[in-house]
Amino acid sequence: MNDPLTLAIAVAVLAGETFALRAAGPLLRSRVTVPARVERLMETSAAVLLVAVVATTALTEDQGFAGFARPAGVLVGGVLAWRGAPFVVAVLTAAGTAAGLRLLGVP
Repeated sequence: MNDPLTLAIAVAVLAGETFALRAAGPLLRSRVTVPARVERLMETSAAVLLVAVVATTALTEDQGFAGFARPAGVLVGGVLAWRGAPFVVAVLTAAGTAAGLRLLGVP
């Protein structure tokens, strides 16, 4: 994959596929009916996938445990976001929590 042409083609193909998938939703919405149970399942699965990504990135680093400071920061940021704090406040508080714990020697 060192060839620039191959990389450009791969990017163009992925961009085209992404556009087609994004356009398919609005174009097919009136033609395809999805049962309410399936819609609820898809909404739930999106949330589960997001939680899985957050948990994986918060708890692991280089195929091992990331330590306690990062998950604590993510937890603090998550609680603040859940309670309705502004995004910037949640992010800065989470980063400050992790940095403060690392400064105190918590891995």
